[in-house]
Amino acid sequence: MGKVLEVNGLSKSYKKDVLAADSVSFSVDEGEIFALIGPNGAGKTTTIRMISTLITPTGGDALVAGHSIISEPAKVRENITYLPDEAGAYKTMTGKQYLEFMAGLFTGDKHVAERYIDRAAQICGLGDRLNEKIGSYSRGMIRKLLLSRAVMTEPKLAIMDEATSGLDVINALEIRKMIKKLAKETGMSFLLSSHNMLEIEYVSDRVGIMTKGHLMVTGGIDELKQRYNAANLEEVFERVVIENEVR
Repeated sequence: MGKVLEVNGLSKSYKKDVLAADSVSFSVDEGEIFALIGPNGAGKTTTIRMISTLITPTGGDALVAGHSIISEPAKVRENITYLPDEAGAYKTMTGKQYLEFMAGLFTGDKHVAERYIDRAAQICGLGDRLNEKIGSYSRGMIRKLLLSRAVMTEPKLAIMDEATSGLDVINALEIRKMIKKLAKETGMSFLLSSHNMLEIEYVSDRVGIMTKGHLMVTGGIDELKQRYNAANLEEVFERVVIENEVR
């Protein structure tokens, strides 16, 4: 199993001598779901945006499918998708029109576009509701549509920030199941960020915990619970953050 993402000493400074991310290093295997978690201001979003080529690192590098985010950003973008927490859709379009529009941005080949649209329609599971305007959708329906759009091209790496933010329990469960199914059936890798520890514990293969710009620990859920003598990931998270605070 190859590594889809290799992050090597990635750093970002917004102010002199203040690092939002400081020498962050980790990797994500093919078909793996990796979660990057931490308190507000820990550097998660900065790290994710550097990997997504939205901001330029001040140090280090990351390889996506073997391509450098610094020297080959266009190649990296061909292999990733990024779904931020604040993503939205055009409410005056129907779901199908939105998928058709987005597929047209990915490819000029009509047949390839149709394949993308069919795949997204199957993944989101909205059925005939795709013929209705997005303005009539619930938040959960919109999130399912956005997720299906994000993965319609079957990227090597899907990057998602707060994938189920604001959703009710049923819709959040459906999104989590969709992510796990995609990773298992397609070999797609996921890099997730969320404040919902229950969600992360359910969906992730491994996690990395950041605080104050540093990646403090990485590992499998059970491994980390055993290491920190914790009953759940929330307790692991608390102990890692507190350990860092008292240093």
